[in-house]
Amino acid sequence: MSDASLRLVIVGGGPAGLAAAAAAAAAGARVALGDAEGLGGAAHLWDCIPSKALVATSLRLANLRASGRLGVAHGGDLGIDMAVLGEWREALTARLVSGLTEILTSQGVALVRGRGRLAGPNLAVAETPEGRRELPFDRALLATGAVPRLPAWAEVDGERVLTTRHAYRLSSLPEHLVIVGSGVTGVEFTHIFSSLGSRVTLLVSRHQVLPHRDAEVAAVLEEDFLERGVALVKGARAVAARAEGAGAVVRTDDGREVRGSHVLLAVGLQPNTSGLGLEAAGVQERGGFIPVDDLQRTSAPHIYAAGDITGRLPLSSVAAAQGRVVARHALGLPATPVDLRKAAQAVFTEPEIASVGLEEVDAAALGRKVRITKVPLAANPRSLLQASPRGFVKVVSDPATRVVLGGTVVGHHASEMIGILALAVQDGLRTDALARTLMVHPSLAESLADAAD
Repeated sequence: MSDASLRLVIVGGGPAGLAAAAAAAAAGARVALGDAEGLGGAAHLWDCIPSKALVATSLRLANLRASGRLGVAHGGDLGIDMAVLGEWREALTARLVSGLTEILTSQGVALVRGRGRLAGPNLAVAETPEGRRELPFDRALLATGAVPRLPAWAEVDGERVLTTRHAYRLSSLPEHLVIVGSGVTGVEFTHIFSSLGSRVTLLVSRHQVLPHRDAEVAAVLEEDFLERGVALVKGARAVAARAEGAGAVVRTDDGREVRGSHVLLAVGLQPNTSGLGLEAAGVQERGGFIPVDDLQRTSAPHIYAAGDITGRLPLSSVAAAQGRVVARHALGLPATPVDLRKAAQAVFTEPEIASVGLEEVDAAALGRKVRITKVPLAANPRSLLQASPRGFVKVVSDPATRVVLGGTVVGHHASEMIGILALAVQDGLRTDALARTLMVHPSLAESLADAAD
């Protein structure tokens, strides 16, 4: 089958669907992409971009409040206008969606505004404002993402008991926000709302925040939370959450009750696979997720799945990479599976937390011998100039070959610094390659070279 004759239908316009559509169209395939909410998916509309917009505002506010020690004089109280913040966030999202639409349209991708589903092994249908539309295909990609998980014990009303999506629509700042869940999403929203001025209580079901990360990483973040007045309730697993009067209450498995003006649930994601017509096309699912092989093929080999609905590492960058794999494989081109072990990831708190490859906690769990070098950012001149010396750089390498296996950065702009380590992990560079690199002085990146030396 020639590229020009192949019909690829994509259900879902998030990072996986967008990347697959662009790559397949560039190679000559006839591509139709359907999405009911608009291009960008949860990453642009609900999760990554909107939450980082709130992070950007909260950081600006926090920096202004702390700027007095750097000689900046400002009068009056600093506050937040939630209406203006909401308008800016929505304008930012609209601009991104408009740009994506323009790019795909210029590439010849047929955009279908409507929720798509499989109606047979080679047919998808979409309910659009103009009516039902049939989309025959030779290959299809399912990339509908995930939505916030709604636990059965929580009475979510969108006013007092919230998911993260409700949090973007608040007209006023919560007086006292109780956050349930101390994973990545939970700690990011803890950082956001405590910076904006809310009193925050964080329920931590285990012994530390970010339970799957290094204890040193969690300790730095917890220290920051405590300094800004966040209350950490540890060893508490929520079993009920409901609105009560003019506030909300969370009950834990040990009988405690935690009260606040609002409750925010950050307890994971559930795949957005309901109503996709999987059975009609012979696509199997497991616990709501769609199992795939290394080339993103489902149990029906001509139908692929990518992104959060596969249950693999839920990162936008991973979803986009998986989408490109799908496009190449669907067109009969050489395709290399995505290596999840080499995916850089970040937590947008202050300090930021970023990692890639093998971390110290992973090596310990595997019983693998590694060489770990660590440099505190308190010794970095740029960090001191920015009055943000909290954090460290940690490089993990093979003791025999000195090949960089992974690393962690905790500190200001860690999400940018991790790119250097990600490149080293991706290309199998040795620590001496990093140590020889002449970094800008003064810069935070110098600490990466120091740790590698």
